[in-house]
Amino acid sequence: AFDKTDFEKAKDSNADLSEADLSGAKLIYANLKNADLSGAELYDANLRGADLTDADLEDADLSGAELYDANLRGADLYDADLSGANLRGAKLYGAFLNNANLKNAYLSGADLIYAYLSGADLRGADLYGAKLIYANLESAKLRGADLYGAFLNNANLSGACLSEANLSEVLGLNIEQLSKVETLYKAKLDPELKKQVKDKYPHLLKKPKSEE
Repeated sequence: AFDKTDFEKAKDSNADLSEADLSGAKLIYANLKNADLSGAELYDANLRGADLTDADLEDADLSGAELYDANLRGADLYDADLSGANLRGAKLYGAFLNNANLKNAYLSGADLIYAYLSGADLRGADLYGAKLIYANLESAKLRGADLYGAFLNNANLSGACLSEANLSEVLGLNIEQLSKVETLYKAKLDPELKKQVKDKYPHLLKKPKSEE
C-alpha cells in the first residue's frame, strides 16, 4: 500500500520518489514531470494520462499499471518491469526502454518513435498500430508479439527475435531490415515480403537452434 506522504509528493513535478511504495495508487493525470521514481513500486497503480516526461523510472515495478495515454516522452525506463501494463496510446517518444520487461504489455497505438528498446522483452506484447519509426529494437524479444499495422520505418531490428510475431500490414518494413533479424520462424508476413525472405534469406524462416 502506498504511503500518504509519498502520495502527496506525487502531485509535484521534480518529486523525489525513488524506492517509494506507490503500488495501487491512483495518480490519474498526475504531474510527475522529471520525477525520480527509480526503483519505485508502482504495480497496479493508475497513472492514466499522467505526465511522466523525462521521469527517472529505472528499475521501477510498473507491472499491471494503467498508463493509458500517459506522457512518457524521454523517460528512463531502463530495466523497468512493465509486464502486462496498459500503455495504449502512451507517448514514449525517445524513451529509454533498454532491457525493460514489456511481456504481454498493451502498446497499441503507442508513440515509440526514436524509442530505445534494445534487449527489451516484448514477448506477446500488443503493438497493434504502434509507431516504431526509428526505434532501436536491437536484440529485442518479440516472440508472439502482435505488430499488425505498426509503423516500422527505419527501425533497427538487428538480432531481434520475431518468431510467431504478427507482421501483417506493417508499414515501412523492408527486406533489408528483415535480413538482420535473428529469426522469422512462423512469423506472419505479407506475401510479397515473405517471398523476398524465402528467396534471399530462407534460413530466417527455419526453426532457430535456440528454440529446438
